[in-house]
Amino acid sequence: MATKKKSALKKKNACATVKVALLGFGTVGSSVARVLAASKFPGLQLTHIFNRSVERKRTSDAAKAVPASVVWTENIDDILQSNVDIVVELMGGLNPVEGWLRRALASGKSVVTANKQLIAYRGAGLAKLAALHKVHLTYGAAVAGGVPVIPGMSQGLGGDQIARLSGILNGTCNYILNRMESGADYATVLADAQQLGYAEGDPSADVDGFDARAKLCILSRIALHAELDPDAVSTQSIATIEAIDFSYAKELNCTIRQVSRAQRDGSVVQARVAPMLIPLTSPMAWSHGTQNMVVASGRFGGDVVFSGHGAGGEPTAVAVVSDLLAVAQNCGSVALPVRRRSVSSEFVAPHYLRFVVDDKPGIVSSIAGALAKVGANIDSLLQRPGHPKHRLPFVITTEPSLTSTLEKAMTAIARMDCMLERPLCLQILAAEDKPE
Repeated sequence: MATKKKSALKKKNACATVKVALLGFGTVGSSVARVLAASKFPGLQLTHIFNRSVERKRTSDAAKAVPASVVWTENIDDILQSNVDIVVELMGGLNPVEGWLRRALASGKSVVTANKQLIAYRGAGLAKLAALHKVHLTYGAAVAGGVPVIPGMSQGLGGDQIARLSGILNGTCNYILNRMESGADYATVLADAQQLGYAEGDPSADVDGFDARAKLCILSRIALHAELDPDAVSTQSIATIEAIDFSYAKELNCTIRQVSRAQRDGSVVQARVAPMLIPLTSPMAWSHGTQNMVVASGRFGGDVVFSGHGAGGEPTAVAVVSDLLAVAQNCGSVALPVRRRSVSSEFVAPHYLRFVVDDKPGIVSSIAGALAKVGANIDSLLQRPGHPKHRLPFVITTEPSLTSTLEKAMTAIARMDCMLERPLCLQILAAEDKPE
């Protein structure tokens, strides 16, 4: 049955129309409809739109770009039991979307999705189902929006051996940290980001690293050929970063960004999403606003940088429509072997440690003793003038150490009577990790 469906799609490519259904008519879905209407791609026709409370969507300004012939529905069976060839899923989440897409694939419909959580957690199983029924599953918009990272890695870099990935995968965090770099405080910038639509009312998926973690797992599957459990990848929130940290970072010729990192170490993948100090010479330090950036370090091709706007309806819609065109023309994707890999959050790196104390004699020696106890060595100490002694921030940087080693010391240091806040521990992107 699936084979017949694929043959029918091939036949349609030559002489008829490929029919498309949209699941979701929000920011991205309406942008996809607008791009399709404006570009009028031959042989590609939007025939159905599914959305909850569909009448409200059908009468919105965004719906003016939708052809009058399109069927609007809030009954998913109207899509799954129709004769559409490609289902475009732009709703997000795992349930009930996963079940719907499984039904679509099993009935011989190809699927295009921008759902990063679904692909991170269920992508391998969905890909097997698509292969079984000889249809397509594409998700180029799931990482970095309109930046063609996924097709670029799977096709453009498929012939290389990618050893390491690093990048900025969440435009919301990049916007927040970039504004803080200019002197704004975290709470104010977060509120602005929410008002602009960059951050949700509950921003935890962005600021706590879960959004970037899902994207990092997708990229690891493609570039490192490693299937990772997203829940096993360590994350650290940007919510603990303060304006003073940017002042100290500047003294170290660095800035601060939320960085996603993954690299192969034998049969284990080291992976982490966290705010880190980045040298000002790194391309990642030059990423502003909601821009995304990914650096793939290959054995043969060296470093390749992907950069562009990773957020917003229209950039993401470009990636979705590009996938649509590829599926409609039966463009095959590069299939490379993928193995399940265990995950470690352990990276050896220099670290930035920031303390806020009620100043008194012996504090530095006590901290040094706690670090020495776990085998960590101090590299430098920075203390900016102008702060009151009863609330004094200062910074220690360390020589390269395991993050877990530093965290043990920081737990002990946090119990000291002089500490007014829990100490902050950030990795510093080391020279060998800087993209050239």
